[in-house]
Amino acid sequence: MNTDGVAEELIAMEKAALTRWGRGDPDGFLEISAPDVAYFDPYIPRRIDGLEALAAAYQPMRGKVLFERFELVNPLVQIVGDVAVLTFNYVSYTGQEADRWNCTEVYRRSGGRWQIIQTHWSYTEVFKYKFPGTPSNL
Repeated sequence: MNTDGVAEELIAMEKAALTRWGRGDPDGFLEISAPDVAYFDPYIPRRIDGLEALAAAYQPMRGKVLFERFELVNPLVQIVGDVAVLTFNYVSYTGQEADRWNCTEVYRRSGGRWQIIQTHWSYTEVFKYKFPGTPSNL
């Protein structure tokens, strides 16, 4: 399988969706999610199954999630056949405040189109001890 450009494509898709998210528009993620998407984040007590349920969960957040800028720190794309896993640390900024997260997105290619089939967001816990090689902005 030719993997040229896949990492760049998925990272660009993620950045475009996050840019919209930071303006209060969750549709960027809904547009790149598959009908059978599964979604986890620390604000939701159980997994969300399916695009329709995810859209319903995002509705109350519409126009309320706002940030000035963000960083994808050390993104990594691992590809196996028609599945790709994108992992990254994420930092969003509003004024001097920074919110830090971990994210895993699993993409599936179907009909020549990449779509998210699984999302997992979690907080980045700040430890007093950092492992060697940990980026200084985490």
